[in-house]
Amino acid sequence: MTEEKSSYRQLFKATTVFGGVQILTIVISIIRSKFIAVLLGPTGMGIVGLLNSTTGFIDALTNFGIERSAVKNIAVVYGTNDPKLISKIILVLRRLVWGTGLLGALITLFLSSYLSKIAFGNEEYTFAFIWLSVTLLLTQLTSGEKAVLRGLRKIKFIAKTSLWGALSGLIVSIPLYYFFSLKGIVPAIILTAITTLLVTVYYSRKISFDSVKIKKNDYFTEGKDMLKMGFFLSLSSLIALGASYLVRIFIRYIGTVDDVGFYSAGFAIVNAYFGVFFTSLTTDYYPRLASVASDNNKARILMNQQSELSVLIIAPVLTIFLIFINAIVIILYSKDFVPINDMILWASLGIYFKAASYALGIIFISKGDVKTLFWSDLLSNIFMFGLNLIGFKYLGLEGLGISFLISFIFMFLLTFFIVRFKYSFYYSSQFFKVFFLQLSLGIIAFILARLINKPLNYYLGVLVILISVWYSIKQLDRRMGLLIIAKKFISNKLKS
Repeated sequence: MTEEKSSYRQLFKATTVFGGVQILTIVISIIRSKFIAVLLGPTGMGIVGLLNSTTGFIDALTNFGIERSAVKNIAVVYGTNDPKLISKIILVLRRLVWGTGLLGALITLFLSSYLSKIAFGNEEYTFAFIWLSVTLLLTQLTSGEKAVLRGLRKIKFIAKTSLWGALSGLIVSIPLYYFFSLKGIVPAIILTAITTLLVTVYYSRKISFDSVKIKKNDYFTEGKDMLKMGFFLSLSSLIALGASYLVRIFIRYIGTVDDVGFYSAGFAIVNAYFGVFFTSLTTDYYPRLASVASDNNKARILMNQQSELSVLIIAPVLTIFLIFINAIVIILYSKDFVPINDMILWASLGIYFKAASYALGIIFISKGDVKTLFWSDLLSNIFMFGLNLIGFKYLGLEGLGISFLISFIFMFLLTFFIVRFKYSFYYSSQFFKVFFLQLSLGIIAFILARLINKPLNYYLGVLVILISVWYSIKQLDRRMGLLIIAKKFISNKLKS
């Protein structure tokens, strides 16, 4: 097997192991969203969105980006095969997240009435934020344990954590929504945070570490790099979450809480559900890229491989969304949410560009170049924020979808030119062939969904989907022998 095929296989294996579980996680998230949509309606979806986005904003403000920065630190020391050093970094991380978690919890607790006024225009949800303050600590503790698993590249543990965390959250939240309706929202969020932490800790504690003692001065020495890099990462996250949060507030002032619910539902599909795909695609990729980031040539090859895989895997899913968007929205939520169809159609085209550039942006963290990451994220989010406001004001929900498309194209071009001139990166001719063919199929699917009447659009759309699937399978097989892998897998399953 050539080194190139081996690299593709390693990336694909990590993606399928984690991605297969993530598909189940998406299904669980869909079921939970379905219950929220049916039991609570757009209003309940709007309340959940405002509560989660507010606490998410505080979390981004206080977590110092430790989860992402720690992955790099752990991955680097993991490559040294020094058990003592690995244990030392992990112990420092676990102490740091207690500090950042308590900071977030206290800020939410003391500013609860102000947060209620900002999010809802009144103090009705003050006690809700008081109760939710504990989730800031729980979330940070969970993030610390997830960083340990990612840094040590425990893909199976990460996958199981994601699956069982989502399932436990579903089990505890649905009864609360059913019996208590809107009053069950806050308890459901808290119990979900608790169960997610317990599941994550269960798997992270399966990994044995050497017993080490650290002096107080060592915490500053070892944690300084994590906090320095994490500070800029937290600023980037804060900007993104802050922009999304302000868009929700703007929508509530211009429109209604129901409109916030529609936006939250559409945003969940565009960002959360497809975001799970990107998380799957980069779970093993990030630590691998961090290990070769000092060599621009090796980094370029790996970035191209990951970009190709991202487009090949996600493109067929996008064509399905484009063709069957109406049915998908009804299945995911209910008929009441059909108004988000056009928003998702436009945004789905933008995800092709996000898939093309997502692997490139990871190089900033891998190289520790957080300043460049910060400024690129700042520019991208300001651009998207402005377009979101203009789009909703003049074109409503469809305007939001158009703004997402334009913003994703802008982010793609910005990221590419930065890595092109700063790190001598360039896309391979293989990538361009893959990207433009799949994008062309996506555009055709978009036209069919928008302009062609039923049922002809479905007949032609299925043909487009089959072409996209066939092309992806063919290209994956050429790169890594996908069909051989599939045959061996099926053969082993039949024997067992």
